Amino acid sequence: MSLRINDTIPNMTVETDHGTIQLHDWIGNSWAILFSHPKDFTPVCTTEFGAVAQLADEWAARGTKVIGVSVDGVEDHKKWKADIEKVAGAKAGFPIIADTGLEVSKAFDMLPAEAYMPDGRTPAHSATVRSVFIIGPDKQLKLSMTYPMTVGRNFAEVLRALDGLQMSAKGVATPANWVPGEDVIIPPTVSNEDALAKFGEFEMILPYLRKTKAPS
Repeated sequence: MSLRINDTIPNMTVETDHGTIQLHDWIGNSWAILFSHPKDFTPVCTTEFGAVAQLADEWAARGTKVIGVSVDGVEDHKKWKADIEKVAGAKAGFPIIADTGLEVSKAFDMLPAEAYMPDGRTPAHSATVRSVFIIGPDKQLKLSMTYPMTVGRNFAEVLRALDGLQMSAKGVATPANWVPGEDVIIPPTVSNEDALAKFGEFEMILPYLRKTKAPS
């Protein structure tokens, strides 16, 4: 069954290079990002894990925990982190799930239920395990993105999407290309009278498109 936006993520117990983790307990009252990769020691994924490591302060500033997933084992993850840190020039302090049995990849609908890893496998056997999942403190999936193996993820966009989700949790929406500090959209379900009471002055661009200052 597909995992859709606003679904509660599975409360799985997983093995990581930081030890055993139960996902819901690990998330706690934080936001969380689960980012997945088809194999350790691969070039694009190494640069991506490095980008995540470099953004440690940004994740912390947003009250967000990050966790990786790869279908290799814990010992490979530990060895791979040395390469990641060399490339990034930053400590990779986040855990990486060892999804050797593909339980997480299947539960998050990145691989079909009948998938298995053959002997001598290559990254192509788990190519669809290239996703980003942003999860709210309520343990619900808020956003997902899936990439092919050849296109490195833009973590500036992941940060921007996270900012947008955290802003929308305040009862507003964000327009195209929105970044923090810009005006936001008042949802159509809010009447003009209620919008004035809740947000103060707003700009009426169209009857259904109203912009206001972002709530603090």
